[in-house]
Amino acid sequence: MDESREIALTQMRKSVEKLGSSTQNYGDRTLMRFLIARTMDPDKAAKMFVQWKKWRAALVPLGFIPDSEVQDELEARKIYLQGLSKDGYPVMIVKSRKHFPSKDQLQFKKFVVHLLDKTIASSFKGREIGNEKLIGVLDLQQITYKNIDARALITGFQFLQAYYPERLAKCYLLNMPGFFVSVWRMVSYFLEKATLEKIVIVSNEDEKREFIRDIGEEALPEEYGGRAKLVAIQDVILTPMEN
Repeated sequence: MDESREIALTQMRKSVEKLGSSTQNYGDRTLMRFLIARTMDPDKAAKMFVQWKKWRAALVPLGFIPDSEVQDELEARKIYLQGLSKDGYPVMIVKSRKHFPSKDQLQFKKFVVHLLDKTIASSFKGREIGNEKLIGVLDLQQITYKNIDARALITGFQFLQAYYPERLAKCYLLNMPGFFVSVWRMVSYFLEKATLEKIVIVSNEDEKREFIRDIGEEALPEEYGGRAKLVAIQDVILTPMEN
């Protein structure tokens, strides 16, 4: 790590302490994600980190969201976890046609945390490093107006921006119907430039080939041009992490 980053990390740790919190138990790579998200500004990164800790303590007091707390959302079997891309990123696929707007927004927020945490954890090799990223695939094939849920999309992306900084490697949007374009335009209004730059709308054969190449046939299900089988996220069993 170069000297400027070391200095920024030291300043961030001091700023976190001034805000009445602590960076104890958090490694440099975790803190660096917050610094990168705040253009290497130690004070802004410290504020973001402290807000993240408070948010986790309030919404995720156990440190994770168990299946039992999000059972209604899991029963739809709309989220799939496909192993690692060729670059080592876990691949999460969302089948939008199986999603319907939730009547319980708190449970939906917990569901977003559950799936992001589990997807990230699926890339751990024994223990968390702190800078693991994920790939999201949003499949819009066969959606109808009943499946449209702008609030859910905004919640998911805002959670990534505010509470999972630098965790998103890339997000692919597949099979976008014409009527969804205006919805996506509205959702995009709430996204930061750095997030938008990681989103790829796959709309032609060349882009589809690049999508398959980026993820790799080993992780990509057959229906998307790969060789894998779809695996629902609740069917993925993770081994306990080392301390």
